[in-house]
Amino acid sequence: MIFVYIVLGGCAVLAVWALVRRSAFRRRRLRLLGQALPAAWDAILRDNVPIYQRLPEDSRAKLGGYVNAFLAEKNFEACGGLDEVTEEMAVTVAGQACLLLLNDRCGLFERLRTVILYPDIFSAEGGIDHDGYERGREERLGESWETGSVVLSWHHVLHGPETEQDGHNVVLHEFAHQLDQRDGVADGAPVLGSLAARRRWAEVFRGAFERHRSRRHRGQRLVIDDYGGSNPAEFFAVATETFFERPKKLSQRYPELYEELKVFYALDPVTW
Repeated sequence: MIFVYIVLGGCAVLAVWALVRRSAFRRRRLRLLGQALPAAWDAILRDNVPIYQRLPEDSRAKLGGYVNAFLAEKNFEACGGLDEVTEEMAVTVAGQACLLLLNDRCGLFERLRTVILYPDIFSAEGGIDHDGYERGREERLGESWETGSVVLSWHHVLHGPETEQDGHNVVLHEFAHQLDQRDGVADGAPVLGSLAARRRWAEVFRGAFERHRSRRHRGQRLVIDDYGGSNPAEFFAVATETFFERPKKLSQRYPELYEELKVFYALDPVTW
């Protein structure tokens, strides 16, 4: 019986310790979210992420808080011949990734633990495609793993934002996958608030996805990149890139899709 009491007492101590630690973690995050972005980091984002300067002032300030918290909580690793992950690299990744969090409903990519940076395009196993065929090794710009990692090519992280309105941004793409994977399933449907919102999302995205695939099949000019027709998960990721990089064209071609993304991200890039 004494042993049982000792075990129960130990469990109680561990539970209290976990609660205290969790509370301290929340307080620290809230403090970082409320802090202004350091001047050096602000300068990096102004140089490397053109969209940062076009953000409304309140959104830019909020983004700075998310960048503070992201850099405090996530690990960065250099890989594939990259000597180290510099401050510039980490801030440039965080500044783009955290654009997707400004709706204040998506946490801070809670499943994510590590961002892995390669110097350029890297080789990875292809896996199984949407038709059920196994692919060989492929050259990649980025990957999002459900196990808590995002892998990126630094060359494309840095140079992707330079060509605005081309619809390509590897950071936005891979971190959109992270939002999609929050519920453990990469299906093109991020976590939404209500049943009505989920039904509306499913209806709009299904229609837009089929319309995109039809236009691709007929060889028509596309607003959303061809790769978005691969499967619903890729469609959501590519649509997110398009939403931020080609908002006017997306709103004209797919107005209902644009509205869904505008509501979800709580941003309206057309007005910037």
